[in-house]
Amino acid sequence: MTQLRSRQSTSALDQFFRITERGSSLGREVRGGITTFVAMSYIVLLNPLILGASADITGAKLSIAEITTATALAAGVMTVLMGLVGNAPLALAAGLGVNGVVAFQMAPTMTWAQAFGLVVLEGLCIVVMAASGVRERIINAIPEPLKIAITVGIGLYIALVGLVSAGFVTRTPDAVGSTVPVRMGLDGHLSGWPIVIFCLGLLLMIVLMARGVPGAVLISIVVATVVAVVVNSVFTIKGWGLVTPSLPSSVVSSPDFGLFGRVDLFGGFVSAGVIAATIFLFTLVLSGFFDAMGTITSVSDEAGLTRDGRVEGMGKILMVDGAGAIAGGVTGSAPNTVFLESAAGVGEGARTGLASVVTGGLFLVALLFTPLATVVPAQAAAPALVVIGGLMMTQIRRIPWHETDFTIPVFLTVAIIPFTYSITNGIGAGLVSYVVLRVCKGRWPGWLMTGLALMFAVYFGVDVITGK
Repeated sequence: MTQLRSRQSTSALDQFFRITERGSSLGREVRGGITTFVAMSYIVLLNPLILGASADITGAKLSIAEITTATALAAGVMTVLMGLVGNAPLALAAGLGVNGVVAFQMAPTMTWAQAFGLVVLEGLCIVVMAASGVRERIINAIPEPLKIAITVGIGLYIALVGLVSAGFVTRTPDAVGSTVPVRMGLDGHLSGWPIVIFCLGLLLMIVLMARGVPGAVLISIVVATVVAVVVNSVFTIKGWGLVTPSLPSSVVSSPDFGLFGRVDLFGGFVSAGVIAATIFLFTLVLSGFFDAMGTITSVSDEAGLTRDGRVEGMGKILMVDGAGAIAGGVTGSAPNTVFLESAAGVGEGARTGLASVVTGGLFLVALLFTPLATVVPAQAAAPALVVIGGLMMTQIRRIPWHETDFTIPVFLTVAIIPFTYSITNGIGAGLVSYVVLRVCKGRWPGWLMTGLALMFAVYFGVDVITGK
């Protein structure tokens, strides 16, 4: 009887999430969900550091405990919702980059409640665009070569993020005589146990994946973490970055929901002024729109969820993504959006929303066990980003390099995404150059593409327009 109920339960999950139909299995979905959580759990630590580093117009700062709770809560709820509604292996959390806009550009000109109010308005704008079908039409209007270029550019971006977070690549200090913007290690050379852990995890992951070992990504992260904890306990090493691999003194902590619901929707237009607040809102919408578009398209393509260049269930996915921005404002965690690290779970075999339910569930559990997030160092999780970035790069073979309409726009998209650490910048550069080329060759690109190009032209020139 127990086995029968188990089979019925598994069958119900299979039918709801279409696991077998998508060529996956329960084990692969669970592993994928865990892997995605491990790869992006750093956001629970990083988001509080970013939002907590700035003060609003009144001089008030946010509590680290409050931001940590808000970050885990929003990520957990919205990722579960993505799994149940969008049925896609896409996880959401406070967006990097856009949280910096909230902290360092918006907050100094208004109160925190007003800043989060603009975040809610951003989400409402994106939801309306998704519900009306405008957002999906825009995505479908972008030529296939540019969509592929976005995937390739994001692959490079993911790999670069992994290399930088591990300390394998570092920024060269601004100094006279400096010839390169980045360098290997801290001084042009690789040294220290953290780098050894990263290289160990990367090589192990490559070997396991090459041999087709199930759970290769997750196994590598766990092994690297265990080795890091042991090494750190023996030698007491510095230079790990945000997370030092040591067992926490306390496993359980109480969540602090102090930021929940502290929202002033329209006060920002009074404090910062209508023009400034409108520009802030425009920046949030544009970044949230195209960052998510690029991530959703590329990760879904990697998961085999695209048909004729269109993502399966895109309408529902976009609705949840828009709701994520609203949730970010309501909880006080900054706009939530689809995370690039979802690709780590896809690389582990995730193909359905069940993986997202697992990831979201772990974020909700993290509300009580946030000290455990301090165990996995970046050097143990970063290899997953490098490997998955490399896999996403393989899409470059599908780009028609011989077609002059796409050669330079594709290159600009691929190059600018990692070089500027911005998906939005890369997409904008590709679209603008594509439209200019088409017009100069006497080929009308269509009103939608032309409108997007003009919008990005305003986006790139907003500082000139405002006189900054």
